Amino acid sequence: MAQKNNHLVIMAGGVGSRFWPMSTAEKPKQFIDVLGVGKTLLQLTVERFGKLVKPENIWVVTNQKYVDIVREQLPDIPSENILCEPCRRNTAPCIAYVSWRIKSKDPKANIVVTPSDHIVVNVQEFQRVIKDCMNFTAESDAIVTLGMKPTRPETGYGYIQADLSASSLRNKEIFRVDSFREKPDLKTAEQYIKKNYYFWNAGIFMWNVSTIVNAFRIYQPKMNKIFEQMLPIYGTPQEQEMINEKFPQCENISVDYAIMEKAEEIFVCPADFGWSDLGTWGSLQTQSKRDIYGNACIGENINVFDTHNCMIHTTQEKKVVVQGLDGYIVAENDDTLLICKLSEEQRIKQFNGEN
Repeated sequence: MAQKNNHLVIMAGGVGSRFWPMSTAEKPKQFIDVLGVGKTLLQLTVERFGKLVKPENIWVVTNQKYVDIVREQLPDIPSENILCEPCRRNTAPCIAYVSWRIKSKDPKANIVVTPSDHIVVNVQEFQRVIKDCMNFTAESDAIVTLGMKPTRPETGYGYIQADLSASSLRNKEIFRVDSFREKPDLKTAEQYIKKNYYFWNAGIFMWNVSTIVNAFRIYQPKMNKIFEQMLPIYGTPQEQEMINEKFPQCENISVDYAIMEKAEEIFVCPADFGWSDLGTWGSLQTQSKRDIYGNACIGENINVFDTHNCMIHTTQEKKVVVQGLDGYIVAENDDTLLICKLSEEQRIKQFNGEN
């Protein structure tokens, strides 16, 4: 059963530009049925936390232009729980804002923070791990992050180095963090995967509201002051006006840099439930069902001939025929078609006219 003080924070303000043309600035990937299952990534995120958090304790932080899409896709969430960033300022200001907002409503809140665009294969195991970690943070000053068991030398993720020599006394699956590591080059990633104490940083965090607010007080006093001073107006009509004025003053910094790398009581729970952050077309191909030739096809009527290792995403076309490609992305959305080598997918932002 959902604990009454459990709160879920979903960060849903990103633009997902590496998933162009399916993901656009008007409608980024978290609001799209990327997997072809009839639900968007945002809806799937809420669904997998369903047994752990009540709808009235679910918070979505997003950009101004996406508020209506969030309301439409998540009708069960109170509209006042959709918090609106006037501009993009990375994850630390987003988390500081929502933490103070929740504290104003529930001073005993126990919070899990997650991105909106990840996928999880084994939902049951995911729920077990999150529940255990939240039990841990409810009764301590700990910050817990999830570490995913790496399956390949991935250069697109940050890593967590865990101290596996002794587990926490209260939970044998939770260990202290030795250090956070930046996205590595391939050689470093290959070294990491040989050792059992490096894990992918999934960007999923758990803490109680007092712990995170105190961490901001200590490590980001300037940023914290902005949101602490707004305590009297949270939940009033003045809130958005004040956020529009004050939020742009925050430093553009991730919560990893702002808090995680500085705080003392940081723990990691190594987990394995089939996780991907779906950052690129290649990661979608890896997570999708593939035919015997390695092709992942998402769409109604896709026919492939002499084609291998391709990612084909054509959900709006009546019929698609692909012949003779190996290692390509074929993706369409509205009036745009992309055909691009999977090995060159990091250039998609460039193809899209972005710098």
